[in-house]
Amino acid sequence: MKIAIGNDRNGIDYKIRLTAHLESLGHSVVNCGTDEDFPADYPVHGEKVGRLVASGECDRGVVICATGIGICMAAGKVKGIRAGMAYSDDVARLMRTHNNANVIGFGQDYMTYEEVEKRMDTFLNTEYAGGYHDTRIQQIADIEENKPIQQTPIMNDDNRHTKGK
Repeated sequence: MKIAIGNDRNGIDYKIRLTAHLESLGHSVVNCGTDEDFPADYPVHGEKVGRLVASGECDRGVVICATGIGICMAAGKVKGIRAGMAYSDDVARLMRTHNNANVIGFGQDYMTYEEVEKRMDTFLNTEYAGGYHDTRIQQIADIEENKPIQQTPIMNDDNRHTKGK
């Protein structure tokens, strides 16, 4: 798999370590981030990752900054990108299973490297479930096109969230 990785100066350490890990697994990594401990605009690096993934040049993307939030938001502004923050192991799995996320975000100041590596592996090894989730993915695409969307019929009889399913 070809993976784009972007970061600002607050994500340099994890980017270096994650790149080595990904390459050891046989993945190809495209560096879209800074390597210098000097202020860098995280939107620039998030956008680069988003554009490479959206164009198909890269299969997936990962973005890292201090919190992960800003750079993830920037990547997610690129049409066709479904970026999410992997703030737990289960969320790393569900962002793929339910949302077909193609970019994952990490906060170097708020996650251990071991958590990041585990969640990255989960993200890469989890397949999208499809099915009724396709409707939500299409709704997201429609929002990108400024098309109106509507609530779909309730999926279960008691209208309760089915956590983690």
